[in-house]
Amino acid sequence: MPSNENSKNKPGGRPLSAIELAPEGALAATIPHGSDSPTYAFAPLAAGALVPGVAEANIRSQDAVVEAIRKVFDELAPKSRAVTLVLPDTAVRVFVLDFDTLPQKAAEAIPVLRFRMRKMVPFDVEHAALSYQVLVQGESAVKVLATIMPGPVLAEYEAAVRSAGYEPGVVLPSSLASLSGLDSLEPILAANLSGQALTTSITSGQDLHLFRTVDLPEDPEARAGEIQRSIAVAAAYYEDKLVARARRLHYAGIQKTDDFARLVGDPELAVVDMVPTTGLGATTALGSLSIAAISGVLAGA
Repeated sequence: MPSNENSKNKPGGRPLSAIELAPEGALAATIPHGSDSPTYAFAPLAAGALVPGVAEANIRSQDAVVEAIRKVFDELAPKSRAVTLVLPDTAVRVFVLDFDTLPQKAAEAIPVLRFRMRKMVPFDVEHAALSYQVLVQGESAVKVLATIMPGPVLAEYEAAVRSAGYEPGVVLPSSLASLSGLDSLEPILAANLSGQALTTSITSGQDLHLFRTVDLPEDPEARAGEIQRSIAVAAAYYEDKLVARARRLHYAGIQKTDDFARLVGDPELAVVDMVPTTGLGATTALGSLSIAAISGVLAGA
């Protein structure tokens, strides 16, 4: 999946450490030397310290966020200062775009993408952080996955990581990070629930058919109704696009899987963990954040 165009990738793969920043706190992981399995650490944030979005500043308490980053990495003691940074879905905009043609060189393609998205996002595209990945390349059509976020918002998050003593390299929104850990050629219907939004997606091999983030209301009843509608829309799109009914929903989020399954309320749609937590021991120490995004990015390390 793409990262921002200014990211610095580690030669041969992504960094061996990653951190996800969310209103609930900072969740980090690193792959220790000689191991294939990540170790995790979590530090909570007070309500209001981080408020994700694209319209205004996200980090409302710089000191608190920096301290949370330091705390988790002090616990993990990673060997390198380079980290992958995972951001809330609501701080980024993600699009699947179709073109007749697209320049092969990134320097020529980026302006085309900026022009296309000029009326699609509520912020200045010329100074936004933008990246893209070609999903399908045909003789007469190009399908592109593009991510874009306000430059000042990205700068906030990167500054917090640097102030804690680490260097952000690859930058990904939470749901794309989660999807990057799914290694399957079979079609997948997925959902990622945060405290602010629900993202639904459909993948098939390396192709992405749907990526939709919906802001959720605070009222519990209205919130439940929006989640049910969003899952129903995604399932209907899956059936229409792939000519088969989705039988499983791969889930990651702040709510327990069983509770989310009851909320969805579809007996013909089995809700399964995108990343099982079996073997992690006391997962309560990791807070309410799912490990799916962190596991996904480290799968490519």
